[in-house]
Amino acid sequence: MQDVLRPAIVIGATVVLTVAVGWVGDRALRSVDARHPETPLWDHLRRCRLPSQVVLCSALLRGAYHAAHASYGHGAAISRGLTLVLIAASGWLVVRVAAAVIDSSYARYAATSHSVPKIRRLRTQLTLIQRVFTAIVGVIVAASMLFTFPEMRTVGASMLASAGIIGIVAGVAAQSTLGNLFAGLQIAFGDMVRLGDTVVVDGEWGVVEEITLTFLSVRTWDERRITMPVSYFTSKPFENWSRGDPRMTGTVLLHLDHAAPVDLMRKRLLEILEQAAEWDRRAWGLVVVDSTPTTIQVRALATAKDASDIFNLRCIIREQLIDWLRCEHPYALPRISTAPAPGIAEQRPREAAQPPDAEDLGPGPGREVGTPPPSPREATD
Repeated sequence: MQDVLRPAIVIGATVVLTVAVGWVGDRALRSVDARHPETPLWDHLRRCRLPSQVVLCSALLRGAYHAAHASYGHGAAISRGLTLVLIAASGWLVVRVAAAVIDSSYARYAATSHSVPKIRRLRTQLTLIQRVFTAIVGVIVAASMLFTFPEMRTVGASMLASAGIIGIVAGVAAQSTLGNLFAGLQIAFGDMVRLGDTVVVDGEWGVVEEITLTFLSVRTWDERRITMPVSYFTSKPFENWSRGDPRMTGTVLLHLDHAAPVDLMRKRLLEILEQAAEWDRRAWGLVVVDSTPTTIQVRALATAKDASDIFNLRCIIREQLIDWLRCEHPYALPRISTAPAPGIAEQRPREAAQPPDAEDLGPGPGREVGTPPPSPREATD
């Protein structure tokens, strides 16, 4: 009876103590967070409640396991299992604490800083640092769990002796992965591209949605995701519309007839911009930039605070200017001319009715080719 009752008491007491300690710690963090709302660290640390309870429970069970005298012939296996759980839970807790510290640091900086590019740069750097730290903790945890087995301890010396050869082989085999890893660190600390930046890659316009140690994801305007290795951004040119000052200048090109009222179009453009919320009122203009035998090219220019607003503003200008020309000045729209130019219809009958002048016959033997020959009387004279 004692062989069953004693382990049950130990396990039950451990679980109750773990739950009680977790509840008390959560209440304490909540109270501190209420007294210091300007510090978000205490609220983020509340996410560490579950891994801390697992660590505490596994540590208490491992320490009280032998006191419970509940071996049942599997004492070594149970003890090793509790050790593995303790190691994994400790790594989980360390990762959660690091994430809480990083998130609270970013939240405090974002609340006090007014520079959007600096906030994006810090978020990118902290995200990649957190991923690197998580990977390092994962490797350490996995190695610690493996070395709990006696077989792994015996081969440890030989593994260390051949570490140089294994490192060379692994470096050659994972050359692409390591290149992407270092490229990710270069992107994070070189401030080349940040989370939330508007970029143009291979002719695709989108927003940087995720940056990891090996790949980068861009969300396009039609909700597609373009995933590419981070080494692409360190080896090939790309457009970053959010680097530095996100303000942009946009243009709208219109092909119109030569009779288009450019001055009236310029006034109408100003009216459109004053009614558009996307215009930041920095600059605007409308000029004729080119001319062809059939049309002229008119360029309307306006500014906006970012790439999204400039795209919407260009669409508004193009739509309203064309609609205004269609309703008020339809002759200004390009068309194919099939009628003769003004004055041609009256000039041709007048030229046909006039007799040829003597001057048109030429000066004599040296007249131009194609003039009529002289009459017989002119020849005898």
